[in-house]
Amino acid sequence: MKKLLLISLLLLFTSACQSLSKPEDPLYVELGGAEGVERLADQFIIEITHDPLVRAHFEDSNMRRFREKFIEHACHLSGGGCDYTGDTMIDVHTGMDISEAEFNAVVQNLIDAMDTLSIKTTTQNRLLAILAKLREEIIYR
Repeated sequence: MKKLLLISLLLLFTSACQSLSKPEDPLYVELGGAEGVERLADQFIIEITHDPLVRAHFEDSNMRRFREKFIEHACHLSGGGCDYTGDTMIDVHTGMDISEAEFNAVVQNLIDAMDTLSIKTTTQNRLLAILAKLREEIIYR
């Protein structure tokens, strides 16, 4: 009888623990994992290359490398477990003298890309909050 009671309590405790809210999924998962981040990179590139305010900054860029490093960086920053092997944001943007308007335009391009891909607003906001921390490393360099 004691054994049956102990097993019942153990099962009850286990099911109670499982019903507790699970921790928030990593942002990387919310973005769609590797496939989702790749789609985001592709749509983001479409948006920036069609934006007359910022496209000049990308005209001489190796867009294949830009795509690769954007994917790595987005994966790393969103908790996907990727290593970012690119240059620092300061190194990449020094000499570009990116204005606040241009920075904001690129942010809008990213938002437009996420909207096109139907990424939830809460997920967008989580990614944008992380990327906003890089602002000082990018503008007026």
